[in-house]
Amino acid sequence: MEASTEAARLPVRANAWDRVRGYIGEYGLIALLLVMPVVYGIQDLSDDGSLARLGNNVVDGLSNGAIWALVALGYTLVYGIIELINFAHGDVFMLGSLVTAGFFGTLGLTASTGVPGLVLGLLVTLLLAMVACGSLNVMIERVGYRPLRAAPRLAPLITAVGFSFILQNVGILWIGGSPEGIPDLIRAQKELFTVGGVIVSQGDLLAVAATIPLVLLLTTFIAQSRLGRAMRATAQDPEAARLMGINVDTTISLTFLLGGLMAGAAGLIYALYQTTIWYFQGFQAGLIAFTAAVMGGIGNLKGAVLGGFIIGIIQQISDNRIGGEWTPAIVFSYLVLIMVFRPSGLLGEETREAG
Repeated sequence: MEASTEAARLPVRANAWDRVRGYIGEYGLIALLLVMPVVYGIQDLSDDGSLARLGNNVVDGLSNGAIWALVALGYTLVYGIIELINFAHGDVFMLGSLVTAGFFGTLGLTASTGVPGLVLGLLVTLLLAMVACGSLNVMIERVGYRPLRAAPRLAPLITAVGFSFILQNVGILWIGGSPEGIPDLIRAQKELFTVGGVIVSQGDLLAVAATIPLVLLLTTFIAQSRLGRAMRATAQDPEAARLMGINVDTTISLTFLLGGLMAGAAGLIYALYQTTIWYFQGFQAGLIAFTAAVMGGIGNLKGAVLGGFIIGIIQQISDNRIGGEWTPAIVFSYLVLIMVFRPSGLLGEETREAG
């Protein structure tokens, strides 16, 4: 009798918890995301009557967030199609930075290169880095993941971790185990203009201005092109897509190609913005970018971009106000709270189960 009574109480408790989460809803999550900016904004107004410091944190956070957004797109694309966490994706991004630095030397780009030559050289480097990373990602899918398509999910997951270590070791063989500086071709920290005490540097402008067109092109391609519709159909139901004449294997390879293209572009932007490359940068960036994808809603392209920008801002405020050693804990605290009150992410999942 006691056991049955206790069992009867469980649905009531579950419904109560669901109601609590419902009450918090969208406005509660928005309030949660605004806690740090509002608190430090009030503090800045109290100390010196200006929001310039907070504004600079936000601008720098958007610049970093643009890089995380591009990397997060690769994670969310692959997971949305085959529900695989491609742990090697961060290291593909890392190799994009290494390829970028190599092309800088091959093309003879230096800090003294004229503007026309620099613009042309960077465009060529961008295309080459994107093609290199896209091709690498397709190769990884073909060699490592496709043979395991019907295997238990743990097998491709372990394979992804293995490819991550392989690519890290390629990075060590390429540039060694220590961070390596590269020429500051765009003078990333040079002030471009100032608005109300908020400084916008050339690196800030590059990061955001390069990311937005790439995101728009990707979303337009997936939403309107025939191949994009094939990707969405495969993500919804691979077997039904196959019956409708869609080549599922080719579509999955296309997904990895697109993710690799975004990683290559992010590798170039990162190298120009940070002027330092490192074999281990892929692990760190991959963890942050995957967090951004989950926070925004795994499988949701807009959610990945939103998550990238949010994490970039949180990181920058935390680094500047609290201390870099606390930043990972703060970022993941935000993620946990968002998952508790909105398990599908800020904009909702777009996966087979969610669809």
